[in-house]
Amino acid sequence: MEGLNLVSTFAEFKELKNIDRPTMMSVLEDIFRTQLARMYGSADNFDIIINIDKGDFEIWRNRTVVETVEDPNTQISKEDVDKIDSSYEIGEEFVEPVSLASFGRRGILNLRQNLQARIADIEKANLYNKYKEKVGEIIVGEVYQPWKKETLVMDEEGKELLLPKSEQIPSDFFHKGDTVRAVISRVEMKNNSPVIILSRTSPVFLERLFEQEVPEIFDGLITIKKIVRIPGERAKVAVESYDERIDPVGACVGVKGSRIHGIVRELRNENIDIINWTNNTQLLIQRALSPAKISSIKISEEDNKIYVSLKSSEVSLAIGKGGSNIKLAGMLVGKEIEVFRELEEGEGEEDVLLSEFSDEIDQWIIDALKAIGCDTAKSVLALPVADIVKRADLEEETVVEVQRILRAEFE
Repeated sequence: MEGLNLVSTFAEFKELKNIDRPTMMSVLEDIFRTQLARMYGSADNFDIIINIDKGDFEIWRNRTVVETVEDPNTQISKEDVDKIDSSYEIGEEFVEPVSLASFGRRGILNLRQNLQARIADIEKANLYNKYKEKVGEIIVGEVYQPWKKETLVMDEEGKELLLPKSEQIPSDFFHKGDTVRAVISRVEMKNNSPVIILSRTSPVFLERLFEQEVPEIFDGLITIKKIVRIPGERAKVAVESYDERIDPVGACVGVKGSRIHGIVRELRNENIDIINWTNNTQLLIQRALSPAKISSIKISEEDNKIYVSLKSSEVSLAIGKGGSNIKLAGMLVGKEIEVFRELEEGEGEEDVLLSEFSDEIDQWIIDALKAIGCDTAKSVLALPVADIVKRADLEEETVVEVQRILRAEFE
């Protein structure tokens, strides 16, 4: 029975089509030699012939015929040889087959276990190498099991892939059997096993979706220069055309938005701003903060920040919902952007910058208010408490106290 199990394991090894012939031969020979060395002390005097096509093998033991045996593994006495074949002379090589039964039950079990372990190792190595080469590619899989912290996805070959919660769009919700598209983010080795990690939040995923939907990008006529995302909320894609006859923004949007709509649906209605790329930083900032109209831009080399001034009516447009627009614009140009509201006529000296209240208001609260375009006392007092709570993500009690402090300044 053990012999049959070994042969079936051998056949399983043979069926692995993606293992090249030399590797198969080498692994199988190594396994047999290891077991022979364990049984006889050395396997140097054994010939192992493996028939890959038939899925079987032969083992031959070579020993020198001697008068007196000193090493029973490599030598055999003339007396013992004569019992088998009397034609051998002293000094000649005596060759005899080694049957599987001579390995014993434990030996056969060891062979089978070692062979199965090597098969598993080769499969793991092949899986790792296969997906390592596919990092950055989109894959379509089927949801096998959704869990709280991750979702197990099966590819078309039945291989297990992981889509962690951190790599899912916040509004993603999967059921067993759902089809899911994601990009292969990375391949890791955990406990000597490859783990393929997928991502739907990576900028690469959005880039690959554009390549699928926009032929000009796939053909190289339009290049995606940079992508920044807040997954599920908003993204900015800077594109450039190498052909003056092609409008890169129009090509990416498509007729009546036909190309961009499919991508937006895949990303759970994520707003996508497509921008013409330029090496002119000031112009890029203007395009990135669109639809807001900027009054002035100052790029500071000292603190690596960009200071933008806008009219009051333009501030909310530049900031965007939850500060998403200005955050992404900063990511796109690679610098932090601070927005300043231009004082309206008549406000002049009566208003006070929030930074003047740093001794009464914590700096992190001032930063949160600046992030939504409120850089002066009156700009904070002009907004309803509920609006500030929602946009700046502050507690209602905090906002009420801040407004009380600011109001006292003018009283």
